[in-house]
Amino acid sequence: MEIDGRKLGREAQERIRILAVRRVRAGERPSSVVKSYGLCRTTIYRWLRKARSGGEHRLRARKATGRPRRLTAAQEARVRRWLNGKDPRQYGFDFGLWTRQLVGRLIEERFDVELSVTSIGRLLWRMGISPQKPLRRAYERDPVAVARWVKEEFPRIRRRARQRRAIIFFLDEAGIRSDSSLGRTWAPRGQTPVVPVSGQRQAVNAISAVNERGGFWYATFTGRFNAGVFAGFLAKFLRHRRRPVFLIVDGHPAHRAKAIERFVLSTRGRLELYSLPGYSPDLNPDESVWAHIKTHGLSKRPLLRNESLRERVESDLAAIRSRPALVRSFFRAPSVAYITN
Repeated sequence: MEIDGRKLGREAQERIRILAVRRVRAGERPSSVVKSYGLCRTTIYRWLRKARSGGEHRLRARKATGRPRRLTAAQEARVRRWLNGKDPRQYGFDFGLWTRQLVGRLIEERFDVELSVTSIGRLLWRMGISPQKPLRRAYERDPVAVARWVKEEFPRIRRRARQRRAIIFFLDEAGIRSDSSLGRTWAPRGQTPVVPVSGQRQAVNAISAVNERGGFWYATFTGRFNAGVFAGFLAKFLRHRRRPVFLIVDGHPAHRAKAIERFVLSTRGRLELYSLPGYSPDLNPDESVWAHIKTHGLSKRPLLRNESLRERVESDLAAIRSRPALVRSFFRAPSVAYITN
């Protein structure tokens, strides 16, 4: 019975070649040797010719060369520059997200080289580019203001906090709904799974504040969020705090209201309020609280029949408060690394 040598491992093929040649050199007949391995009769003569011309090292396994790459190293570097931080619309495409098909069209237009979708996937992987969910950035965002906050304003706030022995907190609000999207689960291909959930829609609002040392405060509420509601929360937040607090918030109108200015003045230095640049939620580590709630809360454990959304959210927030290490991890996200630098 003949054996297809291509189905053997590279090391096994190499070992058979070397042993076969050595047996022939020791006096055995080539036909008997190759027959004992169950290989094609003519195969051994090719091995013998290689051994005579270059020695046994020519029988060693070598990495297969494969097909030559269609793009040069310089062209691959250009492809990486095209994709790194760029938007397909900058190159005349209508779609705002990169796909392998779009990359292939761009390569064909610029280099006149046609690649399959699979080849483009291998190319991107080799360049260290992987498919990722992008973050949203508002057109109104001011890069200059963001850079100024990171390099000048926040360092100045931190220096002042040290002088006054104040604690810096970041605060944010969020709305949470019972019909938020579910996470993923496993099921047979083509059979979309069904998860029983309550048909009663519930909504609750929450406010929280985080500190890079693991401090965490929260409250829940229903109804509109306005200056009066915010002032009430600030009073609760300051209760029993002995050290001054520097609170960093976003540009919500309730945060900038005259009533809040008056409240801050009434604290006589116990509270100072600072605003992040506009349209920059990524600079606020408290955003990670809501991402954690939505990712590990309702998306993984939908509400049970007659279960209260408010009680569930309060339970999830209390669980975060009991884990200071988790709160500190919110400050390790790349977008808020400026806080701990």
